[in-house]
Amino acid sequence: MDFEDTPEEAEYRAKARTWLENNVAAHERERFPDPLTRARAWQARKTEAGYACITWPKEWGGGGGTPIQSVIFGQEEAKFPSVQAGYFTIGLGMCVPTVMGFADDATKQRFVRPAVRGDEIWSQLFSEPAGGSDVAAIRTRAVRDGDDWIVNGQKVWTSGAHYSDYGIVLVRTNTEVPKHKGLTMFWIDLKSPGIDIRPIHQMSGKSDFNEVYFSDVRVPDAQRLGPVDGGWKVALFTLMNERLAVGGATGVGPADILKLARELPGSDGPLLHDRAFRERLADWWVLAEGLRNTRMRAITALSRGQTPGPESSIGKIIAANQLQQIGNAAIEAEGQFGIIDDPDLAPMKGAFHDAVMWAPGLRIAGGTDEILKNIIAERVLGLPGEIRTDKDVAFKDLPAGG
Repeated sequence: MDFEDTPEEAEYRAKARTWLENNVAAHERERFPDPLTRARAWQARKTEAGYACITWPKEWGGGGGTPIQSVIFGQEEAKFPSVQAGYFTIGLGMCVPTVMGFADDATKQRFVRPAVRGDEIWSQLFSEPAGGSDVAAIRTRAVRDGDDWIVNGQKVWTSGAHYSDYGIVLVRTNTEVPKHKGLTMFWIDLKSPGIDIRPIHQMSGKSDFNEVYFSDVRVPDAQRLGPVDGGWKVALFTLMNERLAVGGATGVGPADILKLARELPGSDGPLLHDRAFRERLADWWVLAEGLRNTRMRAITALSRGQTPGPESSIGKIIAANQLQQIGNAAIEAEGQFGIIDDPDLAPMKGAFHDAVMWAPGLRIAGGTDEILKNIIAERVLGLPGEIRTDKDVAFKDLPAGG
């Protein structure tokens, strides 16, 4: 495992850092009517410089670079919180790669470059109320009608659907075969007649997720991604990209709660002097270092032209749980003042409160803890696969409801 950049990587890092320092400053001097417009402008600026979708071909608006260059730029860009925005993560990390992998040339020509520039935003419509973590349990139906399909059903937890232009949707097209074999993927225009998008109010006061209802939505067969009833393999392609897109957690870490503990009073001096707290802090620090080294292993693989394996699933399990633990510990340590989440009054502008409210969702996004542990057990450790009694049962014969 390498901890240092090669000379070529160091040169690229210095170039990226200089570009960021100059352009972030220029971007911050501009005035925008809303956060989305600001994010679109930054995405367009990166695209023009070849720093958006660095590994994608230049003819599609990408940078034509290498995976390690993408990692390096991401590390440097993360040092500038003012330009961090999640509007394009799902589209560019999951949806558009699926379009690039399975759509015809005309579709790719139409959609990829505008998505890279941030002109159009995409969302992913997989999860359903009755499906839980089982993507193959989808009940939203698509029935063939000539050259079109008629879609009816409901999706839930669709991130960003309320500001997205397009999406990829996984639907059931055959109930006579086992659940994994009767799925089909389409791309859709989220402004199509019959689509009703309803934001979900979160405890943070935000509405990042949505319920999406389909009522006799007509989707042309030309918008199909992959073969009819072959959508599971397309979905796996999307989910592989999703693991990478949400593989880590951003937010407060051990260094942040260490700083807070130096300032907060404990039973005998600052909280940092409390032995029980110091033990917890040590555990978080060890986990953070283990996670850092695991990421370095993945970065080393990229640097050598290799592809990181399923062990990258470890990252989200550790990061999401640690984020939740640190947020909870910080709020509890603040006592009665922990209820104050005003960014102008709370420590770190309320970042610990954001961690408490965001971390539980992060433990579900991109695969629940339980799903990822199964992946690690079966694909990394080589343990026997989980018993699946419904593997060969036709979907129509599976029990439904209570």
